[in-house]
Amino acid sequence: MLWVMTTHGMSYLDNPILDTDSYKASHWLQYPPGTDATFFYVESRGGTYESTLFFGLQAVLKSRLGQAVTHAHVDAARDFFAVHGEPFNESGWRRIVDVHGGRLPVRIRAVPEGSVVPTHQALVTIESTDPDAFWLPSYLETLLLRLWYPVTVATISWQARRTILQYLAKTSDDPTGQIPFKLHDFGARGVSSAESAGLGGMAHLVNFMGTDTVSGVLAARAFYAEPMAGYSIPAAEHSTITSWGREHEVDAYRNMLRRFAKPGSLVAVVSDSYDIYHAISEHWGKTLRDEVIASGATVVVRPDSGDPVEVVHRCVSLLNDAFGSTVNGKGFRVLNHVRVIQGDGVNPESIRAILERITGAGYSADNLAFGMGGALLQKLTRDTQKFALKCSAVRIEGTWRDVWKDPVTDQGKTSKRGRMTLVRHREYGSYRTVALPDDAISLAPGDLEPGWEEAMVTVWENGQPLRDWTFAEVRERAAAGR
Repeated sequence: MLWVMTTHGMSYLDNPILDTDSYKASHWLQYPPGTDATFFYVESRGGTYESTLFFGLQAVLKSRLGQAVTHAHVDAARDFFAVHGEPFNESGWRRIVDVHGGRLPVRIRAVPEGSVVPTHQALVTIESTDPDAFWLPSYLETLLLRLWYPVTVATISWQARRTILQYLAKTSDDPTGQIPFKLHDFGARGVSSAESAGLGGMAHLVNFMGTDTVSGVLAARAFYAEPMAGYSIPAAEHSTITSWGREHEVDAYRNMLRRFAKPGSLVAVVSDSYDIYHAISEHWGKTLRDEVIASGATVVVRPDSGDPVEVVHRCVSLLNDAFGSTVNGKGFRVLNHVRVIQGDGVNPESIRAILERITGAGYSADNLAFGMGGALLQKLTRDTQKFALKCSAVRIEGTWRDVWKDPVTDQGKTSKRGRMTLVRHREYGSYRTVALPDDAISLAPGDLEPGWEEAMVTVWENGQPLRDWTFAEVRERAAAGR
């Protein structure tokens, strides 16, 4: 029988048994005799940032573990591995279908989504709940550890938010009102797949509300019950400007005004197709100036080339010359009628550099927004925050044993040992990974030191979700930084 799955019927990605690494198929034969349970955990072992914003596990679980395994899945996996060169635990998978209705007998505990947790702490634990399926947590590593991606995107976005808020607090009269739309997601075309765009785009929306990544908004609706997580505005691209020809560049801009500029609205116009400085000083600043003001809209000029720090500063200065500005309550200038969005060369470092230059010149951070693409959704790896999923305990003939690795060649890869959970100090907000008593799912009140509380909850057990976080809950937790 051929194992090949065609486009007729089951998609080649739809079989949950095959959502794994090849060598996982042989691991059920490699544990010590008498093994009847295993315990694994996920952590960030350090990396670029000292804390991570935990997000995306719920989406991974719903999309990958929400589907029950069937005998058809087992048949296809059996036939695949027979040709692929790996042994296959057919009887183990048949048992999951027959005894558990295809629902995977594992328990998954995690910190609440939106939590900001220092690195080197357990974020997720996974353990088997059927002695005959002790091998299952390891088998699921491949799909579960993909949560590194939404966590890392959410973390990068959260760190950018902190930076922008720092400058808004110093230079804006309304930091809270300004921050939601200060970093726009331009990353959909720069990622490796539609699924990545959805997960990463959704992760960004935990911290901001501006996006052009439609699939991120749809993912938040599908996995976190958020009807509309993000918003966008009419905006020009180079083709809609250059198709008018250089000699009619001003007509292209005028068309944007007449189509989209209404009282109270925003419209973004890329203006560097030929000469961004000429476009601002002559087209926007002279020819179209009165039309911009009369429209009642805010025109957001977008440069898209050159050195971001230098170009943004000069554009803001030229717009100030043309439209003037108002000094706010903190002594910084806010442009009248116009703003600037920088979407080229934007990353956490350039955001800080641009804001430092602009605010140092006396302009409020209100004047700027940023668009971030590849650096937000693609310029990252599992090693950005050094994510790992490791076994820390096995139960052999009813007795738990600690499991760990301690490579002499890299102490940074030393793993934790034993069954564990995460606790949080109620007053200080600090976290600690602590040991669990044998076979306990969580700590009893008497096991907790004064001032500390359990920071993990059971989110998934035996194929069923036990916690369903809303996007609003996740956003609130992330904004509080706890």
